[in-house]
Amino acid sequence: MKKVIKGGKVVDPSRGICGIMDVYICNGIVKAVDKNIEVEDAEIINAYGKIVTPGLIDMHVHLREPGFEAKEDIESGSRAAAAGGYTSVACMPNTNPVIDNKTVVRFIKDRAREVHKVNIYAIGAITKGLKGEELAEMADMRAAGAVAFSDDGKPVMNSGLMRRALEYAAMFDVPIISHSEDTNLSADGVINEGRVSAVLGLKGIPAAAEEVMVARDVILSEMTGSRLHIAHVSTKRSVEIIRRAKERGVKVTAEAAPHHFTLTEDSVMSFDTNTKVNPPLRSAEDVEAVKQGLKDGTIDAIATDHAPHTYEDKDTEYDNAAFGISGIETAVPLVITYLINTGVLTLSQAVEKLTINPAKILGINKGSLKPGSDADITIIDLDAKTVVDVNKFESRGKNSPFNRWKLKGSPFMTIVGGRVVWQKEGC
Repeated sequence: MKKVIKGGKVVDPSRGICGIMDVYICNGIVKAVDKNIEVEDAEIINAYGKIVTPGLIDMHVHLREPGFEAKEDIESGSRAAAAGGYTSVACMPNTNPVIDNKTVVRFIKDRAREVHKVNIYAIGAITKGLKGEELAEMADMRAAGAVAFSDDGKPVMNSGLMRRALEYAAMFDVPIISHSEDTNLSADGVINEGRVSAVLGLKGIPAAAEEVMVARDVILSEMTGSRLHIAHVSTKRSVEIIRRAKERGVKVTAEAAPHHFTLTEDSVMSFDTNTKVNPPLRSAEDVEAVKQGLKDGTIDAIATDHAPHTYEDKDTEYDNAAFGISGIETAVPLVITYLINTGVLTLSQAVEKLTINPAKILGINKGSLKPGSDADITIIDLDAKTVVDVNKFESRGKNSPFNRWKLKGSPFMTIVGGRVVWQKEGC
């Protein structure tokens, strides 16, 4: 099957390309990226006025299957990813059963093949049952296809165990993804500790709860020479710790979620439980620091931390509501509106953090339009007017604080292996 994407502005940071070009696809593979490509009997996809990028990669999602299918499953999560412009996602292990053995890793891969929508990669647990007591079977999971290890949702509090995890993961050259939270400091907290928590009378989570664990894990990474990735960076001091570590040559990378560069703790004043997330929404100063970290390269990737929940999970008192935002379908317009259009990132920098950088961190052969690569492609309309409507989400999780927000830009078409798996209504 032959397709030619015509007339779009191709942005491929992996190859330093940013210009009006065509993309020729044959049998699911990129064959050429050049000007004025003409192929007999090829299907033409009109991308004039649009941006054509390597397929977007979200390296931090919660697909909830197995065990919590009422919140999300691999099928609905795949549809949501495609609607968000993502061709590849990596799912976290806090399922039931936990992704802490090769059988569950294989289950994830089998379900992904059955659904046949987007590429899904499994992230294995660091510890058995996410209990933080004993290392999981990391070698078996890696052999079965796990691309990284994390106890996301729960920190590994035992420093000796975290050291061993880093050393073990180094044997396979895969990253340990750290959920940086000292639970002794954050215990029972529900929002950022500061002015807003004092006004509302809600128990706060201090910035230090994140920062001391970022510092600890950076030190352990430096000690072991192992690869460390810091998930959902949210504070000014965390950004600074990572920045200084990179200057010293520590093998550390980091990600930021859209809600942490768009929302501040002031959003919680409405008591909307959709603003409850872990780590919590922080101060305006922290938000600016996260943006600066994205701008100067301290933060390598943008990842959604897509955390869908049922209506009942959120329809309760703030203290009792579940943490998490359903974020994969709003990420692209938030990046365009709050990073690209405000000059925080250039278009190429933003695409880099959504494609080749997460691909490199996870060690997957994605994130590029080089000839011979899989034809995973996202077409984006930078000028589209977007009004967020959670009732139109493909995800089962409608828990978004961005509902009814007016944003700029949206995905136009998502192509996986040469197949159009999603396109904007009316196209």
